[in-house]
Amino acid sequence: MIARPLTRRAALALLGAAALPAQAPAQTPGTAPAGSAAPAGTAPPDGGWRHGLSLLGEPKYPPGFTHFDYANPDAPKGGLVRFGSQGSFDNFNMIVAGVKGDLESQIPLIYDTLLAQAQDEASTYYGLLADGVRPAEDIGSVVYRLRPEARWHDGKPVTTDDVVFSFEVLKENSPQYAAYYHNVTKAEATGPREVTFTFAEKGNRELPQIVGQLPVLPKHWWQGKDATGKTRNPTETTLEIPLGSGPYRLARFDAGRTATYERVPDYWGRDLPVNRGANNFDTQRAEYFRDATVMIEAFKADQFDWRTENIARNWATAYDGFPAVREGRILKEEFPQAGMGIMQAFTLNLRRKKFSDERVRRAFNLAFDFEEMNRTLFYGLYKRVDSFFFGTELASSGLPEGRERAILESVKDKVPASVFTAPYKNPVNGSAEAVRANLREAVRLFQEAGYEIRGNQMVEKASGQPFTVEFLGYDNSAERVVLPYRAALERVGLKVSLRVVDPAQYQNLVRGFDFDALALSNWAESLSPGNEQRDFWGSAAADRPGSRNYAGIKDPGVDALIDKVIYAGDREELVAATRALDRVLLAHNYVVPQWSSNVSRTLRWNRFAHPAVLPKYGASGFPTTWWYDKDLAAKTGAAR
Repeated sequence: MIARPLTRRAALALLGAAALPAQAPAQTPGTAPAGSAAPAGTAPPDGGWRHGLSLLGEPKYPPGFTHFDYANPDAPKGGLVRFGSQGSFDNFNMIVAGVKGDLESQIPLIYDTLLAQAQDEASTYYGLLADGVRPAEDIGSVVYRLRPEARWHDGKPVTTDDVVFSFEVLKENSPQYAAYYHNVTKAEATGPREVTFTFAEKGNRELPQIVGQLPVLPKHWWQGKDATGKTRNPTETTLEIPLGSGPYRLARFDAGRTATYERVPDYWGRDLPVNRGANNFDTQRAEYFRDATVMIEAFKADQFDWRTENIARNWATAYDGFPAVREGRILKEEFPQAGMGIMQAFTLNLRRKKFSDERVRRAFNLAFDFEEMNRTLFYGLYKRVDSFFFGTELASSGLPEGRERAILESVKDKVPASVFTAPYKNPVNGSAEAVRANLREAVRLFQEAGYEIRGNQMVEKASGQPFTVEFLGYDNSAERVVLPYRAALERVGLKVSLRVVDPAQYQNLVRGFDFDALALSNWAESLSPGNEQRDFWGSAAADRPGSRNYAGIKDPGVDALIDKVIYAGDREELVAATRALDRVLLAHNYVVPQWSSNVSRTLRWNRFAHPAVLPKYGASGFPTTWWYDKDLAAKTGAAR
């Protein structure tokens, strides 16, 4: 299952897909209609419609519940919240990809989906546009029943034609959605309010939820004419303000600089149980900045309200001397990231022959001195990533046992023998002795792979060509992590360079796999992995432009284990299969793992309040269930 509240569809954005290492905000909660609930593939108790779907058992909330536990149904409405975003934008058509900018967080503000995710349950969804869902017992299809009261912002009803149109136009024109819905063969209206999705395979437990995440677009608007009389074209970029059905509408914008969203006072779903206590701000505004340093100064100057700080140096040094922090007008707060795992890494492009040898890739890991970097650059705030599911129970450790070993035995001819005998371990540096030993081992591995040192340079023995590597980054923060790494790699004899480009160019280069190595890439993982693993590591995604298989992995053992994850019959089997997949990915040394933390570090101008209970899997829950606090704002200054 795509990671939520961290996006599983990080590539899908209202303004296009930015392959940047950013975390996506939580989904806007949906509704729980009448009916019964049960895991997909089992018959509900009354044989009828379900009000929710869970991959892990029964949904927590029963039919008729009043609100989520982490929402305050009496939260006041009003006020403004402002966000900062690095980059720009030139398009409001989410159907087409390959454009500048990243307004990913605004998708759930404008467009409702069939289902919406609960932030205090793992992999559990309740109806939003749909008031009922009915998977086939063999999970070969699923039927969604639309709410009769669902409306577009122009007052017209949301129809089955809109759902079918959305599925077809997104799958046809968006590479990301085409890949995501690859196993969904058809959507068709099968009743006045019912849409049936047919799957290419049976037993895939995630597919009913995956189609439930479909953003539904207005067919009548897309087939109508714009203000100039021209028929709209879903395949073209546009700065025309879109028509939506969600809790907010795009009210105005300054292209590339700012976009303002206003709460829809007569939003059709405002009183649904899971919307109670949510969407409390009258206005949400996104401010765009071209430079990361300028963004920090803009935040200090009170040009936006909330900042997630991903750079350890900034967290440790950039704010504490600032008067507003000392006075309590800006609050620094860490929120636990309990609902996600992550792999963050230097990613080597296996499509380039020089990275195809596993020994070369391991040599790159040996040269990476994380311990010294963590001490000198990161203020000791990070841990070394040692799993593709770091921070969760899904991470492999020790030697495989029980069900995990049985799964690995079933694909024994396709996986490295070492997975049965040696746990994965990152090299440990941090001292002069350890560094020398690891660099010597790196040189030895290069030599085994067909290279040798000539005149202090690592060259291919057969051709005499020097080994070069160019790291690709999208802002100047890449220099801080690549330059120390470059020094170590140069000691091995490599010729290393760093190329920093603007976010739009970076996005296009990554989509086309036109790079040697990525300075920073990450994959957010939910507690219930599934079909997205095909896009992350599957052979079919390796050469598909826009996929997140950045490394270009093509391995039959990995493919077989991805299927084991997708078709797991219960939670125990899912955990075992995921650990087995993790173990094999690590054994191949596809990436050089970097660092991560189990907390989200945030700063905010102290104008906002939140419920006593925060969502277990939604980190802070900001801004969905927070609200503007007039008393706090009065003390902080410059009420909004």
